[in-house]
Amino acid sequence: MKLTTMTTPDGPFTLLAEDGVVYAAGWTGDPDAILARLRPQDRPADAPVVASDDPDVAAPAAAVAAYYAGDPHAVDAVPVKQTGSTWRQRGWDHLRRIPPGAPLSYAEFAAALGNPKGVRAAAGVCASNAPALFVPCHRVLRSDGSLGGFAWGLDVKRSLLAREASGG
Repeated sequence: MKLTTMTTPDGPFTLLAEDGVVYAAGWTGDPDAILARLRPQDRPADAPVVASDDPDVAAPAAAVAAYYAGDPHAVDAVPVKQTGSTWRQRGWDHLRRIPPGAPLSYAEFAAALGNPKGVRAAAGVCASNAPALFVPCHRVLRSDGSLGGFAWGLDVKRSLLAREASGG
């Protein structure tokens, strides 16, 4: 696995990928913060920092650039890999199906996963999501429409939602 950091309008964005598959990503220039998103047993022993045109990271990095250039669907087809329970896997898969500009509430997200009373569990799916942007947990809000939480800060979440609401 390799790391690359790119500049975005929301600040530095670092991703961890191998053969074009994203394992973790987020708005930081600190590679250790990205590695910390993985369970300890899933962290690579070595993850060199490479340029964004390195073959392991080039396709996901290009998708991030296209997203920020106005294509909110650019990241949709980038493969990701996360390790977790069946519930979390279903949740992460469902997050990838939330269209840009059409966020869900945590209650709606829980109901979509078949557990309408599992709002905290649904929030946990979002909180444990490692490949942010590629698995768009930022598209889940509180029932009152407020932002709720986001590992990379509410300013980034607000910016992503505004970008997607405007079509890119």
